[in-house]
Formats: sequence, structure tokens, C-alpha cells
Amino acid sequence: MAEVTKGNSLPSLSTPYPSKEHMLTGLVAGESIAQGDACYIASSGKAMKATGAAANAAAKVFGFAAKAADLDDAITLMRNVNIGYKPLVGGSPVNPGTDLFLSGTVAGGLADAASTGGTVPIAVVLDTDGRIYAKTNY
Repeated sequence: MAEVTKGNSLPSLSTPYPSKEHMLTGLVAGESIAQGDACYIASSGKAMKATGAAANAAAKVFGFAAKAADLDDAITLMRNVNIGYKPLVGGSPVNPGTDLFLSGTVAGGLADAASTGGTVPIAVVLDTDGRIYAKTNY
């Protein structure tokens, strides 16, 4: 299993003109969240970095952070969109069509194999230019 790194460039939305149903707005960050992190909604109602370390609420991905946010900042989550994640996506490179899962070791991260809580693909590699289709498992 390999973790999929974001690299030096920030993940960015590459879906042209995403509609409202692809954006979850009006949320508050419950911790510092980096652009492109996979997130869940905690019982506090705040967005947190998702993790596949265990099969629990933290493994339910609601979307990916559109921009970085600090604790108690407003945050928007993107879902069912294309994201420019990184040139060659990461690793060896990961081939187009490869399913990506919630990482069990890097909070908010992706991996090319399932983790304890990340058993369902939450993204798929679209091309070798680093675009992924980011969906959710919730």
C-alpha cells in the first residue's frame, strides 16, 4: 500500500462550474485542515479530517476541503467533483482508473489500498496529469 501525496502544489477544483449540490457550505473547521483533505462531520457539527484508522464516524467522508482552514474558520467541502490533486497523483505513478481509499495513517489523506475504516473507494485517478474524481463514502 502506498500513501498518495499532495506534492508541492495545492489540490484544486478542476470541475468546470460545479453546482451547489457539489459544495457543502456553512461549515466550521474543528481543527486545522489543509486544502484537499478528506473530511467528515463530527458530532460537534464541525468539519474534521477523516481517517481510515478505524471503522467509525471519522471514516465517513462527506467531502474534500476546497481551501485550507484553521480551527473555527469557515470551510467548504467539495464532493463528486474533479480535483487537480498532483502531477502523476503520487507514488509510482498511480495509473488512471485506480481506486483511491481513505488513508489509515495520514488523516485527510488518500491511499491506493483499503484501510481498516476506508474500505470503500472515495476517489479514482482520472489521468496522469494528477486529476482525480473525488466522491464520498457517505
